[in-house]
Amino acid sequence: MRSIVLVAILLLASASPIMGNSTAQQPDIVQEHWYHSYLTLTTDVQSWAEDYPDIVKLTVAGQTELGRNLWVVQISDWSNTQNTKPDGTPKEIVYIDGGHHGNEHLGTELAFLTAEYYIEGWAAGEQEVLDVLTTTELHILIMLNADGNDIDTRWNINQVDLNRNYDHYWNTCETTQPGSSAFSESETLANSNYMNTMVSDADLYVTMHTGVWIMLYPWGKWPDQPSDWELFHGIRDEVHTNISEIPIQNANQGLYPNCGTSRDYGYGVMGFPTFTFETDDEQWLLGTTEPLSDRLGEELDVMKYLIDNVWYWRARLSIEEITIDDDVVNFDIVNDGRATTRNATLQYLNEETDEILWQSDNFTVNTTSRISVSTNGFDYDNGVWRLSYQKRIINSAQWVNETVNESLVSIIKVEDDGFLLGYGLFNPLSLIMALCVVAILKPELSEIEISE
Repeated sequence: MRSIVLVAILLLASASPIMGNSTAQQPDIVQEHWYHSYLTLTTDVQSWAEDYPDIVKLTVAGQTELGRNLWVVQISDWSNTQNTKPDGTPKEIVYIDGGHHGNEHLGTELAFLTAEYYIEGWAAGEQEVLDVLTTTELHILIMLNADGNDIDTRWNINQVDLNRNYDHYWNTCETTQPGSSAFSESETLANSNYMNTMVSDADLYVTMHTGVWIMLYPWGKWPDQPSDWELFHGIRDEVHTNISEIPIQNANQGLYPNCGTSRDYGYGVMGFPTFTFETDDEQWLLGTTEPLSDRLGEELDVMKYLIDNVWYWRARLSIEEITIDDDVVNFDIVNDGRATTRNATLQYLNEETDEILWQSDNFTVNTTSRISVSTNGFDYDNGVWRLSYQKRIINSAQWVNETVNESLVSIIKVEDDGFLLGYGLFNPLSLIMALCVVAILKPELSEIEISE
C-alpha cells in the first residue's frame, strides 16, 4: 500500500505544470520522496537563484542531445566583488556532478541535497556553512543526463553510456556503448568544457552515481594505486574513523575495469583529486518511502567532510626560515597539505622582469611533513623569493608559483669574515639571536654597550 500511495503522489507531482515566471520550490513531501525530473529540477534551481542571489548563481554548461539545459548551481558568498577570501587569496573550488546514468537517481539526489544543505545552511546563519561559502566556490551540475533521467534509462538518447565517453583511454577496456568517439555526446563534451574553462583550478571533483555502496578513486583502467595514494588513503582512513564505514577503494579493484570515465578524466587530464560516489544498491522505484534526507544522510556527511576540508587536498608549502651562508642557501619547508609534491624549487627572481636568477635543487615534500634543503651558488641582491611546485604529484597536476612573504621570514646573511647582516622581519627575538651569534663569532664585540 505504501508503494501505491507513493506512486500516486509522484504522478501528481510529475503532472504539476511549470508555467510563467513561477519558481516556487516543490513541496517537502515531493522533495523528500520523489526523485527529480528535469522539470522539477529546473523549478528548484531557478527558485534558488531567485531567492538567494547573494550566494547562488545559475548558469548553463550546455545542452543535452535533446536540447535540455545542463544547469550548474554555483554557490559561494559573492558579496566580495573580487570573489576572493577575506585575506585576498583565491577561493578553493569544488566541482560536483550527478546523473551521468539516467536511472541512477539517488546519485542525482545526493548532488541536489549537497547544494540544498549549503544554501539552506547559509539562510539559517549556520557558522560552519558561512565559513565554507566565504572561502569556497561550489559548482554543482546536478543532472547531466536529463534525457535519460526522464525515461529512466542508463544511457542518453543516443544509447551511449556517458560515463565511458570521456577522453581518457577511451574504449580501451571491455565495455558497452562508449559512443562513436571520445566526447561524441553533447553532455560529456559540455561537462569537459566546463571543467576546462570554469573550474580548472578545482581541488576536489566528485561524480555521483548509484549501484553499489562505495567510493571509488582512480584508476578505473588499472589496479595500481594512483601517484597520490597518500592523499586518497588519508581521506579513507579519516572517513572510516570519524564518519562512515563506506568502502573507499581504487575503482579497478573496488568495482571492475572501466575506462573513459569522468573520474579518471578529472584526475588524469585535469589533475583534480577525484571520487566516484556510488550512493546505494537498492533503488527500485522512481521514489522512496524513506525521506531522502534520511536515506542519504550518511553520504551527505561524507560530502560535507570533503568540502569543508578542501583546502588540504593539495600540497601547501611554506617557508619557515632562509639563511644564506656565503653562497649556500639553507631553508626549511613545511607542507601543511595532505598531498605530496615533487620537483619543487625555491627560486630567486629579478623583481622587475621576473627572470629566475637562481633556484635551488629540486626537492620532494611528503604530506604534512617538514624538510631542510641546502643549495649553493647564490650571489644576488634586490630580488624576490618564490616557491614553485606541483599541487599533487600526478603528471597532470597544476604547478603553482607562490611568492614567499619575506615579512614572515627571517633571513640572515653570513659574510666571509663571520660578521652577520640581518634583514627581513625585525623583532626583539631576532635581535637577541643575532647578538648571541655575534658574541660567539666576534667576542670583542660583546663588550659593546647598548643604550636605550
